[in-house]
Amino acid sequence: PRRLLLALGCFALLPPPPGAAEFTPSLDSDFTFTLPAGRKECFFQPMRKEASLELEYQVLDGAGLDVDFHLLSPKGETLVFDERKSDGVHTVETEDGDYMFCFDNTFSTISEKVIFFELILDNMGEDRQDQEDWKKYVTGTDLLDMKLEDILESINSVKARLSKSVQIQTLLRAFEARDRNIQESNFDRVNFWSMVNLGVMVVVSAVQVYMLKSLFEDKRKSRT
Repeated sequence: PRRLLLALGCFALLPPPPGAAEFTPSLDSDFTFTLPAGRKECFFQPMRKEASLELEYQVLDGAGLDVDFHLLSPKGETLVFDERKSDGVHTVETEDGDYMFCFDNTFSTISEKVIFFELILDNMGEDRQDQEDWKKYVTGTDLLDMKLEDILESINSVKARLSKSVQIQTLLRAFEARDRNIQESNFDRVNFWSMVNLGVMVVVSAVQVYMLKSLFEDKRKSRT
């Protein structure tokens, strides 16, 4: 499938071995995964020269809503490093090779994180192939009032706007999931402390009743 996504977890920043997991070269891919406590997950994306790689990530759930992020070039150079951040957007001009980006949760010993990220690839060479396919089916373009280039420009414009709409909707869903997780966490916290306060009030009330009763008790012994 065009949007098939395979993840590869690793604990050292090493070049991808033969057969390593990677994204298919689609224009837009998004993925949500759970990063356990004390773990690090890395992904590989093959890129072409003079293309563009845009990556946006968000921590949707987990204590602190933070994670370390690394983006490395095919030569192993660190292009981006975010330390303990909840979200980020990065765009880089690429060269031929496999780019690696990692999400690091090794600083957390208890809390796992739910992370969403999206890849947007530009200038991957697909538009040129689409134009060549169009030219095979169009004949007699001199007789048309509208040139083939105008048709392709209109179609590409619609395609770009639709892709942008899908991207915005995906990001809105990610924001909604993140806000919902925060609200549920606050709801559980409020319920817990409400029960604690209720228990304290019951204990204090019982102690007060006992102390008041003890003040009115006649402790003198009766004599006959």
